[in-house]
Amino acid sequence: MPRPKILLGVTGGIAAYKSAELVRELSKRGAEVKVVLTARARAFVSPLTLATLSAHPVYETEFPTPPSPEIGHIELARWADTIVVAPATANTLSRFARGLADDLLSTVYLAFDGPVVVAPAMNPRMWDHVETRETMARLAHRGAVVVEPEEGLMACGEEGAGRLASLHKIADEAMVAARRSNSMAGQTALVTAGPTYEPLDPVRFVGNRSSGKMGYAVAAAARARGAEVILISGPTAISPPWGVELIQIETAEQMHAACLTHAARASLIVMCAAVADHRPAQPSLNKIDRKGAAWRLELVATTDILSDLVRARRPWQFIVGFAAETGDALARGREKRARKGCDLIVINDVAAEGSGFATDTNQVIVVDADDAAESWPLLAKREVAERLLDRIEHARSRTSA
Repeated sequence: MPRPKILLGVTGGIAAYKSAELVRELSKRGAEVKVVLTARARAFVSPLTLATLSAHPVYETEFPTPPSPEIGHIELARWADTIVVAPATANTLSRFARGLADDLLSTVYLAFDGPVVVAPAMNPRMWDHVETRETMARLAHRGAVVVEPEEGLMACGEEGAGRLASLHKIADEAMVAARRSNSMAGQTALVTAGPTYEPLDPVRFVGNRSSGKMGYAVAAAARARGAEVILISGPTAISPPWGVELIQIETAEQMHAACLTHAARASLIVMCAAVADHRPAQPSLNKIDRKGAAWRLELVATTDILSDLVRARRPWQFIVGFAAETGDALARGREKRARKGCDLIVINDVAAEGSGFATDTNQVIVVDADDAAESWPLLAKREVAERLLDRIEHARSRTSA
């Protein structure tokens, strides 16, 4: 089994002196480590120390001396299984969140599409500042694993949350992230996302409030683990994740056709889309004039895509459904999983605060084929996606064992 490749970013805080011990800890666990040292971090820790412990040159600038024909930030991004930034200063985290790329570490971050772990370390007032809170929320939404700082006495003499987390905790997250980066290599995942629009006339449609954020988060997480990803999406305002094959549809009928066409390629199918259950029976070819009085709209059922995929499934396929429910969400979701026959179902109560359509967070219950239910706390949708893929990989490993 190849050694995990961890790119360690060290930024300019007093906790940078601990990076030497972190390199040793990661190396003890079997990882190959390369270090990117920012200019300010150089004031706290010696490049020679880090180079000796990692057995690799330390990378400090986009323009090395002597000049190299390689494009440094691209080569490092291609090499790494994961990027770990410890300590991560408020400045570096803010630049990551806003897409700035004015040094080697930030350019590598923008060129990297795998898992990222950040371990913040800063004064407690800086950690509690509203800008830092917004920065951390933005990074978590994009899928970064945040190793929260600990409380204690700081070098500045103040006490509070802001001290770098324990090196064992950071190393644990780094090794998990490195394993994630290739855990789905060689697999194809089909993910559906967003709403469907069922036309009433050329102007109006029957639809729902789905933003597509959950499905796009699952697609991005699967791609970051090395999978080939087919994303079948209804109308959304979201840019597709890098490296996925995007198939855009509008109606439930179009999504049904796209899913059946591409399902044979996929070993994993995750049906996040909020597909309309009904459509207008006779859409008008012309805009329907204002009636000025009550009128009736006849609706007919759309095709049940998930049930059709389960009926046509191959032995190697794992199929996950989503259920947006209200009321007794768990009971309704359990009934839906049993009726449709999928391997897992992810249930969320769309009436709950912070959960459901158009939010950046979700609180879900996962029910498996044995009817066992697992409730997760309110999480960023990308974190829900990561946990879901972990859960799927665990279930599949048990089946194949």
